[in-house]
Amino acid sequence: MSNRLGAIEFRHLRYFTAVAEARSFRAAAQQLHVSQPPLTRQVQQLEELLGVVLLERQPRGVELTAAGAVFLDEARNLLALAEQALDRTQMAAQGQLGRLDVGVFGSAVFDAIPRVIQAFRTAYPKVEVVLHNLDRAGQIKALRERRLTVGFNRFFVEEPDLVWDVVLAEALNVALPAGHRLTDHARLTIADLSGEAMVVYPRSPRPGFIDQVLGLFHRRHLTAQVVQEVDDVVTAVALVSSGFGLTIVSDSALNLRLPGVVYRPLERNEALIDLCMIRRIDDDSPLLRAFIEVAREVLPPPPEVHVAAR
Repeated sequence: MSNRLGAIEFRHLRYFTAVAEARSFRAAAQQLHVSQPPLTRQVQQLEELLGVVLLERQPRGVELTAAGAVFLDEARNLLALAEQALDRTQMAAQGQLGRLDVGVFGSAVFDAIPRVIQAFRTAYPKVEVVLHNLDRAGQIKALRERRLTVGFNRFFVEEPDLVWDVVLAEALNVALPAGHRLTDHARLTIADLSGEAMVVYPRSPRPGFIDQVLGLFHRRHLTAQVVQEVDDVVTAVALVSSGFGLTIVSDSALNLRLPGVVYRPLERNEALIDLCMIRRIDDDSPLLRAFIEVAREVLPPPPEVHVAAR
């Protein structure tokens, strides 16, 4: 059976299906735009390979035998699977099919990253997008192990086998307890925060956002009065809600609406914080290219000049 199966071609299946559905060699030949004798020979060859009669020739056309009726269903299934295979292969080549593993971390999960993911899912609904909550070191390790396609994070440094691009530069804001005297200001400066109780984050990895915040004070020869270091922005804003102190957040974190918290922007010239997209330098897959294109369409281009630390 294996030798016979290897000799059967898709042409045999298409020709037989056309004849069986048209109930006529002549009509099938017209539909297929071939002459009738080659069509007849192909169907006869198929019957010989299978060792069964598929069609009974009648004066007014052809009729399926019992074996022919079964084979017609199977031939249709095989042709449909072949068509599906071609379609899926072409979609994969165009970045419209497959799996995309995306690393996420930090405050960008509250705004920028969800907007990119949603836009990509809308544009490429047949691509499976899987999110992985990994810090910067975890993303770099996962990329090198090919467990991750692309990562979003901040403060990347040069890596020989990886490439990263700044896709968004966000302004910084101050989260204050409601009723704090600084809520009377429309905008704040780092000098306004000198001497105020500060909650900073994250404790790791370093360098990170915590170092940028402290650097804002140091560059101005001011002192940050740190009362607590925590692991993430959610915990920091929760402590602000309880009146524990102030904290500095990016624009994305403004979506954290906790009771008793008021946000005020820092002056635009104080600092911007970069959101980076990192990937393997040798990954030129259509799927990744499609994702990068969507990300750049969704996120506003970063300004030419910014002072975010890396």
